[in-house]
Amino acid sequence: MADAATTLLRSMFDAAVAAAAPARCLAAHLPPAPKGRTLVIGAGKAAASMAQALEALWPGELDGMVVTRYGHAVPTARIEVVEAAHPVPDAAGRAAAARMLQRVQGLTADDLVICLISGGGSSLLALPAEGLTLEDKQQVNRALLKSGANITEMNCVRKHLSAIKGGRLAAACAPAQVLTLTISDVPGDDPSVIASGPTVPDATTCEDALAILAKYAITEPKAAIEHIRRGHDESPKPGDPRLARARQVMVATPQMSLEAAAAVARKAGVTPLILGNAIEGEAREMALMHAGIARQVVQHGQPIDMPCVLLSGGEATVTVRGKGRGGRNAEFLLALAVALDGDPRMHAIACDTDGIDGTEDNAGALLTPSTLERGRKKDLHAPSYLANNDGYSFFSALGDLVVTGPTLTNVNDFRAILIT
Repeated sequence: MADAATTLLRSMFDAAVAAAAPARCLAAHLPPAPKGRTLVIGAGKAAASMAQALEALWPGELDGMVVTRYGHAVPTARIEVVEAAHPVPDAAGRAAAARMLQRVQGLTADDLVICLISGGGSSLLALPAEGLTLEDKQQVNRALLKSGANITEMNCVRKHLSAIKGGRLAAACAPAQVLTLTISDVPGDDPSVIASGPTVPDATTCEDALAILAKYAITEPKAAIEHIRRGHDESPKPGDPRLARARQVMVATPQMSLEAAAAVARKAGVTPLILGNAIEGEAREMALMHAGIARQVVQHGQPIDMPCVLLSGGEATVTVRGKGRGGRNAEFLLALAVALDGDPRMHAIACDTDGIDGTEDNAGALLTPSTLERGRKKDLHAPSYLANNDGYSFFSALGDLVVTGPTLTNVNDFRAILIT
């Protein structure tokens, strides 16, 4: 059963990723060609694959540039693809963001800007606000990544340290029409959070950003904190006339991917239950919650009878205390393994749909009823690895990592617990 179970879990993950493939999800959302020129811009882990798909679908002339993560470029003919660093921004991202702002200057009301946005764009479009350095932004980014802050909190701060995020890019495109095609990687699919909303009005304020920094006791660098405290460089708000001709369309979401995985389960004779597409929190706490629901299924047939699969999406966070090789999905799955303690009816998978779990080379990992026992035979003490934020090393030693390489899309984390 273990082989069949892990095969089914992997098939569900593959279906979730395929549902968010740009070649599959862009076509239905393209506008008619404008009277003027069509300029393509964008950023994110899926930006290059979105640009490639758009080139194949667009009937007329177009040009432009997009920024994606290192290793995520694909061949394009008319849209330039630039690679930069994620999750901590680098000089390549800063230079690309500056060039992008230059390219949208001088547009007219007859022109169309198509902006291709996906998760990761916030780090990739790294243009510091006036008076700040790239090093300032890097330091804040690293602190936020270690703090346990969620993506909404991180991007609120990023928007208030940027010259391009939080609607500023769309404001620079005026008076052209701006259509943003978005692949969501955030709980709730809020377009102002995805990639820090470079073409979307920003309802958050400098005061909000300061509160987040205070919550996580982030007090350096002083230049960044003071820039936000002065409050003189607010982002464009809802109703800003510069964004009057900007609109946004969600072309792929975590919910769509979960439904695709659910269809695979039904075809295999397994009843799916989608727990939610926007579940957030510490990975270990989320694992305890999922384990509790799974045990309720086994013991009481609630909220669903076996055989079934519990599906969930959203983004876990990890407050880093150890020195191991982590990844939020590996952390979730290792905590789940400890909580389930080898229950023979439980198999699970947890992966990032972009193919990269944090900064590692895996998408995630697989859990079987024998995981802990196989670990013990190799002198791998699961709670110790969990305490050291070292889920990657634990599952790597067992040969249970899921390695896909970059999937060229991104609809957040995917979790499935198969109960038989």
